[in-house]
Amino acid sequence: MRKTRAFFIGGVPIGGGAPVTVQSMTNTDTRDAQATLSQVRRLAAAGCDIVRLSVYDEACLDALPAIVDGSPVPLVADIHYRADLAVGAIERGVAKVRINPGNIGGERNVRLVADCARAHGVPIRIGVNSGSVEKDILAREGGVTARGMVQSALAHARLLERAGFGDIVLSLKASSVRLTVEAYQLAARETDYPLHLGVTEAGLPGAGHIKSAVGIGALLLQGIGDTVRVSLTGDPEPEAAAAIDILRAVGLRTEYVNVVSCPTCGRTSIDVRAIAQRVQTELSDLRVPLTVAVMGCVVNGPGEAREADIGLAGGGLSAGEGYDVGAIFEKGKPPQKVQGDLAALLIERARALAKERSASV
Repeated sequence: MRKTRAFFIGGVPIGGGAPVTVQSMTNTDTRDAQATLSQVRRLAAAGCDIVRLSVYDEACLDALPAIVDGSPVPLVADIHYRADLAVGAIERGVAKVRINPGNIGGERNVRLVADCARAHGVPIRIGVNSGSVEKDILAREGGVTARGMVQSALAHARLLERAGFGDIVLSLKASSVRLTVEAYQLAARETDYPLHLGVTEAGLPGAGHIKSAVGIGALLLQGIGDTVRVSLTGDPEPEAAAAIDILRAVGLRTEYVNVVSCPTCGRTSIDVRAIAQRVQTELSDLRVPLTVAVMGCVVNGPGEAREADIGLAGGGLSAGEGYDVGAIFEKGKPPQKVQGDLAALLIERARALAKERSASV
């Protein structure tokens, strides 16, 4: 695991081996405090640990106190070009700001923001996207490169460091998955700043999920990354679910029910998809590490799912009786034949097993 600087975003730890956090960003008009706060609360309920919002004028600053006071999670102010907005957002209670120090008006303004952030215990994220690399770096590199993106980020970071400020997070996002991964790998080797991961402009849900999972997942599997945002066009709430799914897939979040199911084949004798969907939905409230398998037949089902804690293998429709039959198996126990509402039977047994595990902790 990569060792980084450690600090807090509000009450949420970042870096230093702390759990990887999930972020998203509101797309409401920040000047509308109630609409923005409502979306912040929905994002928190969806699984966000931190939420970012745009602060682009004085009316946004006026709305911030009500949003901050009502938010269940720390808020990040996204600032461009104006140091006074960064200072104003910090003074109104945001837990972090996202700026590029090189474009807020010179070292005097950088020091102004750094001094205010230090006084309030507020970290700063330097966000470099492939489209925001400076012209001199592009000319030197012959275009956008991973090295150029890191050079841009470090140039901004040096401005803050010269102002005596070191609670810095870096992000180096591109819409290209390969370029994103290369930039973060280089930053991980050359710096000890915590890294905010994401593939920017990943696109619509579907293709955007895949690009984000490949890029973010590849980095997390290398021990790179301290906080993540999945960027999807449209409603931001699915971003939280996608980020959590990525963290679960790479083994960084385990307090949940992991439903595994077979892809089905000609031997499939039950409605695997319907049963698996019902099991996933009805067990989603559990916060216990538990792997539940749904397999289509008794030929390979138990063997293929032997790593599951509990599972179901379909046995088909009982001749003349009109109900499904199958076998439920638990790790370390012989399979038991079951019949009737197989999904309900599996859910009942899984809940009992989860209760046993919770009681033994």
